[in-house]
Amino acid sequence: MGPGNDTGGSEFLLLGLSVKPELQPLIFGIFLSMYLITVLGNLLIILAVISDSHLHMPMYFFLSNLSLVDICFTSTTIPKMLWNIQTQSKVITCAGCFTQIYFLILFGGWDNFLLTVMAYDRYVAICHPLHYMVIMNPGLCGLLVLVSFIISVLNSLLHSLMVSRLSFPAELEIPHYFCEIKQMIKLASSDTFLNDTVMYLTTALLAGGPLAGILYSYSKIVSSICRMSSAQGKYKAFSTCASHLSVVSLFYCTILGVYLSSAPTHTSQSSAITSVMYTVVTPMLNPFIYSLRNKDIKRALHSLLGMTSTKGTIVLGLKKCL
Repeated sequence: MGPGNDTGGSEFLLLGLSVKPELQPLIFGIFLSMYLITVLGNLLIILAVISDSHLHMPMYFFLSNLSLVDICFTSTTIPKMLWNIQTQSKVITCAGCFTQIYFLILFGGWDNFLLTVMAYDRYVAICHPLHYMVIMNPGLCGLLVLVSFIISVLNSLLHSLMVSRLSFPAELEIPHYFCEIKQMIKLASSDTFLNDTVMYLTTALLAGGPLAGILYSYSKIVSSICRMSSAQGKYKAFSTCASHLSVVSLFYCTILGVYLSSAPTHTSQSSAITSVMYTVVTPMLNPFIYSLRNKDIKRALHSLLGMTSTKGTIVLGLKKCL
């Protein structure tokens, strides 16, 4: 596939997590279960926030957006992987591969920015409680989500266009279960210096910047909590941050694990397996972390599930009467 050629009909091969045929049914079952849990768990969080008026607050507005992004993030890779296993095919079109790269970077970046916005929200709530509702007004909350989305879109568009200009071997085998941008650049047959430079610069800016913001916010939060005289006040302040801090730690630790596993001493296959942590496991665990650590979410979920159960009973009763 040379530069300037029409690559729209070209095909790549996704080698997946294992080439052993006997493991494919097991991998299919595990990933299907994880995907369904991820979608259902995050969807319940969204419905709980929408249905409970007590959760119509900035913190839960950002949480519902994070849940939506997590659903989209996993849906970018897992359905295609499951389809390939079911059809016993490893093929992904060139256009499909570039589309996957675009949405992976888009939702991964948006996830990153939302975690930063949520850290800022907790900073304002704990360090400036009297001005919280004035600062975190609906207009600012909507603007923060919109700006995060726009930056993520532009970043993903930049990387997608730069990858699409590269040339690849005629029969490209990708040792991964999705089109991961670092693997694609590594496998390109043309010069990738510009791609590598842009990738590392944008990563340092758009990942390092938000991480620095999160660390700064929590340093201020910890300092503010330590100055509180009431033990109950300290516990309440910490409990409101515990869920978010757990998700932040899980997200960045898994990303760091993937980055380290991409070192020369690790194989591409091990990198693909490690990538499962941030593409599947983290989005799946987020709803559990928030629901287990947050009393408001648990109450809203109980009300939502109870309401659903009651409506189901009423419908069944009406059917019997008819």
